[in-house]
Amino acid sequence: MFLLETESLDCTSDLFESGFAVNGGLNGPGQSPAHLAACGGQAFCLLWLLQTGADANQQDASGETPMHKAARAGSLECISVLMASDAHFDICNNGGQTAEDIARSCGFEECGRFLNMHRRTRALKNASSSFSEQHILSSSHAGQKRGRECSTSQDGKKARDW
Repeated sequence: MFLLETESLDCTSDLFESGFAVNGGLNGPGQSPAHLAACGGQAFCLLWLLQTGADANQQDASGETPMHKAARAGSLECISVLMASDAHFDICNNGGQTAEDIARSCGFEECGRFLNMHRRTRALKNASSSFSEQHILSSSHAGQKRGRECSTSQDGKKARDW
């Protein structure tokens, strides 16, 4: 549950009254409004930005996405908002760190565990769907091989072509 804070509401109006685009870089490091909202733990503002077209995977000059910034801030709320927007949490910054790595290095173990759980769940889903696809393909090939019937045979019965 997100609490509507005056700061969150001011955040969005201030950005657009100043003329900044949703995915535009605000400063030298190339941080977008979504980066700044995530870094500040402003989940409501971040949600609004994502719903208005902000790129959840945009990287700044250091290769960090809003997910990295939320992890650095220890904001489970922002991480959750980003996950709900299908943000990638396995992107590495220029230092080779994922958001999970950053959360743990900053001492936000709960955020690190949350990201780890989602990473492992996604890996299991991918492995499961890959296994299912392979099983379906091998079953259909096997069925085709055994299921071919020859319409004629010498004694008038159907014969199978093995």
